[in-house]
Amino acid sequence: MVREDGVVVTLVMYERVGFEGRRPSPFSWRIRFALAHKGADVDYKPTRFADVGRIEKLSGQKFVPIVVDGSTVVHDSWNIARYLEEKYPDRPPLFGDEAAVAATRLINLWADNTLNPLVRLLISADFIRCLVPEDRAYFRSSREKAFGRTLEAAYADRAETLPQFEAACLPLERLFAEQEFIGGRAPRYGDYIVFSVFQWARLGCPHDIVPPGSQLACWRTRMTALFDGLADRFPAYPS
Repeated sequence: MVREDGVVVTLVMYERVGFEGRRPSPFSWRIRFALAHKGADVDYKPTRFADVGRIEKLSGQKFVPIVVDGSTVVHDSWNIARYLEEKYPDRPPLFGDEAAVAATRLINLWADNTLNPLVRLLISADFIRCLVPEDRAYFRSSREKAFGRTLEAAYADRAETLPQFEAACLPLERLFAEQEFIGGRAPRYGDYIVFSVFQWARLGCPHDIVPPGSQLACWRTRMTALFDGLADRFPAYPS
């Protein structure tokens, strides 16, 4: 496949696209950073939030990101990262040895099951505006079903949710007082997993959920600057 810039690529990544070209999916951000880490050439295919038919046809399930590599289709960000590690063994590692993979899997599960639910409660009432108008009803109905309340009611409980989020982030604050990245001296996939949660909030909400001047904020700044400012290449919250 020849990309628009003339580069021949074999990898194609399908990801969510939001209002005016926004990239709202934290799971896609993990893979964007993983691909940049590996220096892989890729053709990105934006897909609307509620347009699941195209993804189902390709992968047999409803969620993005998915990566297509010739006849191989890989879905789920964790599986994609493992695939990229195997495909590019001679490039900078995303994980390391088997023990590092196991430790990163714990980070993945912690981010998905502890950080993500709290951030979803904190930002969803604002985040809906980052989606194209025709996707907002789908987002509202699906999220309100999961929350058991309206987006506005979830937002009204922000004063209760934010301290829970800050408590969940305390290990990160202490870690970044000791080292620059979760991966140590340089970022690894564990950093991309956790950063994706903060990138989701950073682009999808006008309120900063990270205390200014904190070690966590400093790490987020370091992550934002990676790969020539990859995290700042798409629009943020609507003005």
